[in-house]
Amino acid sequence: MKKTKGFFSEFKEFLSRGNVMDLAIGLIIGSAFTAIVTSLNNDIISPLLGLFGGVDFSNLMVKIGGNANSPVIKYGNFITAVINFLITGLVLFVIIKIVSHAANKLPLIGDDEVAEPTTKTCPYCKSEIDVTATRCPHCTSQLGEHTAA
Repeated sequence: MKKTKGFFSEFKEFLSRGNVMDLAIGLIIGSAFTAIVTSLNNDIISPLLGLFGGVDFSNLMVKIGGNANSPVIKYGNFITAVINFLITGLVLFVIIKIVSHAANKLPLIGDDEVAEPTTKTCPYCKSEIDVTATRCPHCTSQLGEHTAA
């Protein structure tokens, strides 16, 4: 009878896989990056926009109803979130462009190896034939060892 793995050992194996760890690291870095972008927007961009446009997005809201318990729609916070999203997208786009440009410039491992030729030219009819052929399939000439690619 086969012994099956326990729940916790399967869970431990799942967590120790490389792609799960990569995802966890990506989420942690992403949340730190979000904090940076949010601070950039709240502390630098929004005050500058308020300076030129006279509008502070965080104060933009609409109160629905007239009493003290009426709901408030804070559309200024939504505008701030959209700006954060656009800045994050722009920064990620620039990072990906830089990384892909750098990756295209770097030589890949094994690029310096030259592939062996798989065909050669028949010296009689100038057809392209397999490099291991001893007779040309086009002109039926006998090929000797002296035939090169």
